[in-house]
Amino acid sequence: MEPAATAALAPGELDAMLRAAADFASYPGNPSSFPPVCMFKTILGVHGEEAVKQFLEQFPLPKLIGALQSESDVPEVEETVTECLDKVFSSRYGASLLPGYGAFIQAGLLTYSKNIRKLACKAVCNLLNKAEDSSAAVETVVQHNLYPLLVDCLIEGDEETSAIVLDAIKRLAEIPKGSETIFPSDGQSPVQFDKVAAQSSSMARIRILSLIAKLFTVSSYTATAIRDSNLLSLFEDEIRDRKDMLKTLSALEILYELVEHPHSNIFLLKTNLLQLIIDVINDSSADSIIRSRAALISGRLLSSADAFTVIDHSCVTNLLLAIDKILKMEESHNADEIESALETLGLIGTTTQGAHFLFTSSNVVRHVVESSFGRQGRGRQLAALHAFGSICGVDRQEDQMKLDGQAEECLKRLVYTTAANSPKLRPSALLLSILQQDPDIRIAGYRVISGLVVRDWCLREVCSNSEIIRFVTDPTVETTKLGMEARYNCCVAINKALSSSHLLHEASLSELIGKLNDAVKRGPYLSERKRKEAMPVVDTAERF
Repeated sequence: MEPAATAALAPGELDAMLRAAADFASYPGNPSSFPPVCMFKTILGVHGEEAVKQFLEQFPLPKLIGALQSESDVPEVEETVTECLDKVFSSRYGASLLPGYGAFIQAGLLTYSKNIRKLACKAVCNLLNKAEDSSAAVETVVQHNLYPLLVDCLIEGDEETSAIVLDAIKRLAEIPKGSETIFPSDGQSPVQFDKVAAQSSSMARIRILSLIAKLFTVSSYTATAIRDSNLLSLFEDEIRDRKDMLKTLSALEILYELVEHPHSNIFLLKTNLLQLIIDVINDSSADSIIRSRAALISGRLLSSADAFTVIDHSCVTNLLLAIDKILKMEESHNADEIESALETLGLIGTTTQGAHFLFTSSNVVRHVVESSFGRQGRGRQLAALHAFGSICGVDRQEDQMKLDGQAEECLKRLVYTTAANSPKLRPSALLLSILQQDPDIRIAGYRVISGLVVRDWCLREVCSNSEIIRFVTDPTVETTKLGMEARYNCCVAINKALSSSHLLHEASLSELIGKLNDAVKRGPYLSERKRKEAMPVVDTAERF
């Protein structure tokens, strides 16, 4: 049975309650951080949950809520009581009382007061997060029809309130009965997002997309429900209409976060989203930042092995043609866009299937190889090197690093052709030139060598250049943790490749193999340099 929502206050009791509420709310953090002793000892005599209990014994919730309702036209009262109730409900004891105050939460979500509405949204969060019985918490939400009201607050509330609502609805979806409330099995959802979006402002539609993205990542049940409800088409609508650059960019940013989810590509690639993304990349009238973000989204969509089992390969070919068009542009005008395009190719080439497609179905990968060893700008070279490392397999399992015969032959030909067309002439000299540059370029270079060296032709090139071996075995070359680890991983990769190669038994390489073995045993951080102890300097004092 729900308790009374209001209770009369005796004369003078309101002032005393407001003073106590202000002091109660003034302590920072959660109730568990309340000090054991304070000036209002009768109220907060002990810390934590006991402090909340003692406060509510003197000023029960019905009286606090009654003051909030009867004195709502007094700003000081509303602000003080809402802050106090926020602290109360953020405790486990206070949250345990919320199922009995569903009507108050409902009224709070319906009010025009920002403070009370925000308090009600936080109350739902606390109800779902801290309730001992999650089923009872969901029942409170259902009984008082709180979910549709939360969606209204998401659309109409300020930024802070909307963020609270996103967390509350996501938590509701994480509870099995809660997800069924949002997406009933009969398909009759209490909120029809497509209809709501059609009647909402552009900002409200972006918030709806944020909610869909959060719900999508909760579970396979919610992801499937979103797909079956055709809610992914809302992303298509926003991306298709590119009149408002900020709105389009916001939609792309949300989609960019969504495609980070491990299984998102299986759902998204069955829609028209990839084709729309390609249209954005090809749209010369679109801002470069929009095309860049679209390119990276396409890369993430195709960065899993499963992607190539569900997507039409002609669509991927069209994407590579669009990226090739970007990489042919003048860098001085499109530096960021070119770097994003190179990163996209690296994402696609992360998997064996993607790397094979890059080498056998398009010439676009030549841009990665040429930019890795060219001097067309530091940002471009750095992006290309990281992409090249991924395509070579440095991020794949050891047994999946190599590609099939045709792709491997194409890779070898590209590297040797690039070397022949440069002043360095040999791949080994190209690789050494990378290690002779600044630390960030070197780290990317270590990745490339680690990926390439599993190929016999590259292993022979590396072993033929003593300077490369000196770099990867010298513990004093790198001064940062990331650099030390990248150098060491490269050293381990060369050593491992040698251990399974016929080169291991060549007498001319015995000294080199010894250096590699010693470097591997030493680890990434140990240096042979002897530390110089501080020595006092004695000098004659100057006299004036």
